[in-house]
Amino acid sequence: MINISTVTEFQLLGFSNIEELQIIHFVMFLAIYLVALMGNLLIITVIVINPHLHTPMYFFLVNLSVADLGAISVTIPKSMTHIRTISYTGCAAQVFFVIFFMGVDVSLLTVMAYDRFVAICDPLHYTITMSRESCMKMAIIAWVSGLLYGSVHVGGTFSITFCSNVVKQFFCEIPQILRLSCSDLYLIEIGILVFSAFLIFSCFIFIIISYVQIITAVMKISSMKGRQKTFSTCLPHLIVVSLFICICAFAYLKPISRCPSDFDLAVTVIYCSVPFMMNPVIYSVRNKDIQIALWKLLNYLTLWVA
Repeated sequence: MINISTVTEFQLLGFSNIEELQIIHFVMFLAIYLVALMGNLLIITVIVINPHLHTPMYFFLVNLSVADLGAISVTIPKSMTHIRTISYTGCAAQVFFVIFFMGVDVSLLTVMAYDRFVAICDPLHYTITMSRESCMKMAIIAWVSGLLYGSVHVGGTFSITFCSNVVKQFFCEIPQILRLSCSDLYLIEIGILVFSAFLIFSCFIFIIISYVQIITAVMKISSMKGRQKTFSTCLPHLIVVSLFICICAFAYLKPISRCPSDFDLAVTVIYCSVPFMMNPVIYSVRNKDIQIALWKLLNYLTLWVA
């Protein structure tokens, strides 16, 4: 029996022992990480250097890109190495930062829905409601909530006694760590998880209600062109939220298997990488302001190199 006093490291599950598959896994994860890294850095850069993009919507988008970079950097780079062990402290840190950045993501997506709601449903009071001070406070609340969220989960998860140190996942995932428990203390973390799920569900309900109000307001616009132009400002955020909800719901609502399968690993890879990789792509493709700023930046870089 291995308990918490003797566990100094955890063994993570590898993808394959076959060298060819390991190379494919490394190349795939490297491509995913580079796309996420370059995409989010480009979004941050074009917003920071373009004064006309210094609005509440793009301010929150910068914060979202930073959180996405952090979230994908916690799990993907580690999984690309051949090292299948992680220290006890490293595992706790990984759990903290995964929950921290995902909590910030959910909070920011909720705030961004509120921003679009005020812009479309109450435009006369938009500059007052979404003032610089208000946006800073909302962003701080989002990051602090993620900090508290991560701290509570780390405390709940690593207060248990462990009977094994083999984590059947490629990173320290809370459900897999709880399976190693040989005490009833894991029920505390399960209670925290249920409460957290309720809070996240409440955020998504708020987002849905906001978009019901937005769609109702858009449909009252007489001009078809006006409706399209107004709704186009919400479309990237709506796609990002839908992608995040669908992937997370599929990952956590599917039946839990006793032994990890290739399908389980694939699902985990998807929810740990796809949302954070696709967010900058979605905003770049569906947002004309971002497209124009990106082209200006690319033209400037081309002229500078030439």
